[in-house]
Amino acid sequence: MGEDTPVTNTRGERAVSGLPLTGIAEGASAMAAHRPVRIAIVAGEASGDLLGAGLVDALRARFPDAQFAGIGGDRMRAAGLDAWWDAGELAVMGLAEVLRHLPRLLRLRRELRRRLLDWRPDVFVGIDAPDFNLPVERWLKRRGIPTVHYVSPSVWAWREGRAAKIGRSADRVLCLFPMEPAIYAKHGVDARFVGHPLADEMPLEPDRAAARTALGLPDDTPVLALLPGSRTGEIERLGADFLEAAARVRQAMPDLRVVAPMADRRARETFERVLAASPARDALADALTVIDGRARTLMIASDVVLLASGTATLEGMLAKRPMVVAYKVAASTYRLVKGLGMLKVSRYALPNILAGDEVVPELMQADCTPAKLADAVLHWFRDPLAAAELAPRFMNLHRELRRDASARAAEAIAEVVSSRHG
Repeated sequence: MGEDTPVTNTRGERAVSGLPLTGIAEGASAMAAHRPVRIAIVAGEASGDLLGAGLVDALRARFPDAQFAGIGGDRMRAAGLDAWWDAGELAVMGLAEVLRHLPRLLRLRRELRRRLLDWRPDVFVGIDAPDFNLPVERWLKRRGIPTVHYVSPSVWAWREGRAAKIGRSADRVLCLFPMEPAIYAKHGVDARFVGHPLADEMPLEPDRAAARTALGLPDDTPVLALLPGSRTGEIERLGADFLEAAARVRQAMPDLRVVAPMADRRARETFERVLAASPARDALADALTVIDGRARTLMIASDVVLLASGTATLEGMLAKRPMVVAYKVAASTYRLVKGLGMLKVSRYALPNILAGDEVVPELMQADCTPAKLADAVLHWFRDPLAAAELAPRFMNLHRELRRDASARAAEAIAEVVSSRHG
């Protein structure tokens, strides 16, 4: 074997030329000291891409020469991530959907692990997508790569005991909500509340008039924002009910404008297919506008928001808008969850969870019908006093979450990197 031939140990680490195998760890540290910090990040959907972009910017302020690689979307690419795969590859939800995509996801995970081990990042950050990221984190942690999980899975809603399992995958968990670290502490897991980046980005007092001007919406026209989700599966399950509900509201309010923002091209194509097959299409022909992106601006501009449960409900709360929250999962998923008693909460929408009260209506599964959705939407239009009373409650929740989250998250990750090189 020649002097310059790379040598690998049982963990796949290469020996530095001229060093004995017993000096591999020292050699790796020496190499790390003379190369830029490497940070691997995997984000699985639009909301994760948004968090990841803010995180990359904040980390670059601490490590100007850092290299970022992994899985992300357009925002993370723009921030400087070398995206080996697009975040959309991981955007599946629910048991039936995951099973259908499982072979592809397993192949992707195997290839990702191989590339990560070859790249040897100083830290791996999994953003949300726990079913995909936590196994990757656990595998990397066993091979000496520090791991951070950004966005705690909902341990307060689904089996609190998972906190200990998450700790076996992640060296540190970064939490967006204030009630989460105490749960991890009970299981000896290092968890930090960093606040929510959306609360930092969105103004405490949104400018509704400016938002309407930006979207070309008249000041005196009632506007319903329609957000049936960012994933194709969500749109397929919710789109028809949302459209029929909007048609019912339009029947009661002939001057209503309905605007539906689509997260990406695939979401728009799916929504337009659902619209083409919907009995509500003709009733909404001169009232419905479909736009690309700009969901946040639309929520601020709207009078009422009808939306799928998820991160968008937090944006609606930060926009200080009255909302109706709805959701459906595949019937097989719902039966399994209910049958096993896996769900531990009675509230689903983030505004209600954070407030500890049902401040906005939630219509889930069998309750998610066009008639019930329309009635809930019309309540907000017909009772402006009730709608106005939401604003101060939403303002208090906004302030609680406003903590400069990306900077706090970057600080927590930088501590992990520094401890490795220290």
